[in-house]
Amino acid sequence: MSTSNTHSVDEQLPLLRLGTLGLQHVLVMYAGAIAVPLIIGRALKLSPEQVAMLISADLFCCGLVTLIQSWGVTRWFGIQLPVMMGVTFAAVGPMLAIANGHPGELGAQMIFGAIMGAGVIAMLLAPLMSRLLAFFPPVVTGTVITVIGISLMRIGINWVFGNPVGPTAPQIVNPEHVQWMASITEAAQATGATITAPPAGMNIAPSQPNPLYASLPNIGMSALVLLSILMVAKFAKGFLANVSVLVGIVVGAVVAVALGMMNFDKVAKASWFALVTPFQFGTPVFDPVLIFTMSLVMVVVMIESTGMFLALGEMTHKPVEQADLSRGLRTDGLGTLIGGIFNTFPYTSFSQNVGLVGVTGVRSRFVCVAAGLILIALGLIPKMAALVESLPTFVLGGAGLVMFGMVAATGMRILGSVDFTHNRNNLFIVAVSLGMGMIPLVAPNFKQWMSHTWHPLIESGILLASLSAVLLNLLFNGASKDTHGSTQAAHMHSSH
Repeated sequence: MSTSNTHSVDEQLPLLRLGTLGLQHVLVMYAGAIAVPLIIGRALKLSPEQVAMLISADLFCCGLVTLIQSWGVTRWFGIQLPVMMGVTFAAVGPMLAIANGHPGELGAQMIFGAIMGAGVIAMLLAPLMSRLLAFFPPVVTGTVITVIGISLMRIGINWVFGNPVGPTAPQIVNPEHVQWMASITEAAQATGATITAPPAGMNIAPSQPNPLYASLPNIGMSALVLLSILMVAKFAKGFLANVSVLVGIVVGAVVAVALGMMNFDKVAKASWFALVTPFQFGTPVFDPVLIFTMSLVMVVVMIESTGMFLALGEMTHKPVEQADLSRGLRTDGLGTLIGGIFNTFPYTSFSQNVGLVGVTGVRSRFVCVAAGLILIALGLIPKMAALVESLPTFVLGGAGLVMFGMVAATGMRILGSVDFTHNRNNLFIVAVSLGMGMIPLVAPNFKQWMSHTWHPLIESGILLASLSAVLLNLLFNGASKDTHGSTQAAHMHSSH
């Protein structure tokens, strides 16, 4: 319990209340926490069991890194504020580029090697990052977050209708065409044949509508999830309103089970307990270009975390000094290193949980300590991960539109604080950077004549937009020494 000499951040609440409030933090961040393992696991074309393992590892590391950040470990790690740590969406673009080019375990080894390398670099850069805050005023932060949301929206839309490639591609090959090609090839190989064989590498193009793509029942399920989320957000109050996304997913899952569109075979086969062990996919691959790419992502993540830490310090009435910032940002790097070791992804403070601190008024960091312990427990229960992996993508589709759209909307809210009237140069910064961010989305083959070495770097619209916004802001506005704008942007970011 608190005393007159105990700051509210260090207040130790009764155990039952601590557990309830910790569970609330877990529920608020759960939908976002499991999204990245689902995205990357399926992009790598891993088996359902491997994807479930990614989810377990993610939940375990979420809890472990949250404990380090909110409780504090030595004088080097942990900002000791009510912070929940989760996988950042900013790294999804580069990881998808790796997964699409190298599916399977090799892609996983390359991803985790890049993550581990970036984690080490982030820890080394942590003391310097607070000084870079001046390079990320709201015009830059808002633009980058908007591009992140727009880039991720593609994933949510593909969850609804089906992926553009693979079993759910919009079109499939006509079986009659395949049969004709096979017969021609066979005839050309016969002794004395006068028929010319098809050229090497020639394939039949898909031309027949795929019944699995954009099926009306799947669209209806996504619409039901979306409607459920909106109704909860509209009519629910307090805690229930804060977990509207999770409620929508649960509603969709229940209806999917009732209609026979989801089963629990994988859950039945999963064990009740399993340790999360490192290097499940073999020895990581440490590619310098991929590490550099992921390190750029970590720079953006750490700048965003800096703004959120400053905002959280104001919300909890506990000023954040540069030493505190260094500990917090160093934990971002340590968490990312831990993530690479335990088969998961880069970590950052979750904005929705920062917002929850403001909504509930509960400032005790031990609430997040309790939430971290709950996440660790969830990560050690494979049945829970298998249950999440069993969710059909069309159930997640309606939630994806909300989650990723909220990221873009948050960026727009931050841009709403930018002065476009008296400083028209800000229009150029936003306009050009948004265009740069859209290049990989609209023209994914734009880099076909460039060296493959640089593809992972330029395939991410998020990184292109970030570099563009920072450089153009320096050109037009210079580097501001006032961090208030970045703190205000962090307030807006944490309010969704």
